[in-house]
Amino acid sequence: MKANEGTIDRVVRVVVGLGVLSLAFVGPQTPVGYIGIIPLATGIVGFCPLYKVFGWNTCGRK
Repeated sequence: MKANEGTIDRVVRVVVGLGVLSLAFVGPQTPVGYIGIIPLATGIVGFCPLYKVFGWNTCGRK
C-alpha cells in the first residue's frame, strides 16, 4: 500500500472527514454523518483505493 495522496489532499480529507463526521453528533444527528469516516481514514493513512483504480497520484513521489 503505497501513499498516493499529497499533503494538501490529506489535510483537506481529514478536515472534510471531521466535518461530516461531526454531523452524526452535532446538528441533524443522522447516521449519514458516519460516512465522514471514509475521508478521515484515507487522509490519515495517505492511501485512497479509488486513486489506485483510476491511476491518480497527488503525492508527488514516484
